[in-house]
Amino acid sequence: MGKYFGTDGFRGTANENLTADHAFKVGRFLGWYYNEIKKQKGDDSPARIVIGKDTRLSSYMFEYSLVGGITASGANAHLLHVTTTPSVAYVARMDSFDCAIMISASHNPYYDNGLKLINGDGEKMEDEVINLVEAYLDGNLVAFGKKWEEIPFATGDKIGKSVDYVAGRNRYIGYLISLGMYSFRGKKIGLDCANGAAWNIAKSVFDALGAETHVINAEPDGTNINKNAGSTHIEVLQKYVVENGLDVGFAYDGDA
Repeated sequence: MGKYFGTDGFRGTANENLTADHAFKVGRFLGWYYNEIKKQKGDDSPARIVIGKDTRLSSYMFEYSLVGGITASGANAHLLHVTTTPSVAYVARMDSFDCAIMISASHNPYYDNGLKLINGDGEKMEDEVINLVEAYLDGNLVAFGKKWEEIPFATGDKIGKSVDYVAGRNRYIGYLISLGMYSFRGKKIGLDCANGAAWNIAKSVFDALGAETHVINAEPDGTNINKNAGSTHIEVLQKYVVENGLDVGFAYDGDA
């Protein structure tokens, strides 16, 4: 593990040890880095980075900061908006993105947040790249023959774009539905969405598979993610399933 990035990415209390400035720099470095890789392959098109986030209040701030950094580097940022970590990995792989970033601190309380870096294969970012990001954050980077202070800002028509990409999330929902081998018709299913990233995905999937869905903790307000809800408070769903005569229940993490 490095100074900033651990097993689950760069996590910390929002605007204390993980700040909007950190997010801007992470976005700026990754945009520049993948632009350079493309140029070495003779491709002058902008790098494409896809971003997802959970429902924490600070996730919107970090999304804006990442977009600022990515577009300032000359790369394009594609926004899935509120979605799950697996969906970000799926879209990165299926839609040939250069890399992806998920903004979430999983089961942590709302005041924490994190940046999880995902490569273009939908897997955890390579240590080699994460080490370069860390070096850039510390002002020690030397990559592609440039020091950190020599990395340019894009100007003119080279500035990147921010692109709404909610269609990617919707395709992921379709993918999940396609995996259903059996119908849930006639089954009563309880879903505890933890007021997190699954709130606008889980019900759509189970409804499409024919279930009678009963949903709790699907009203995120920015501060109630994981609060007495979800997989870390399974007793809430257990009680709900029993009291309502449901067949089974599924509890989700903050990033599902």
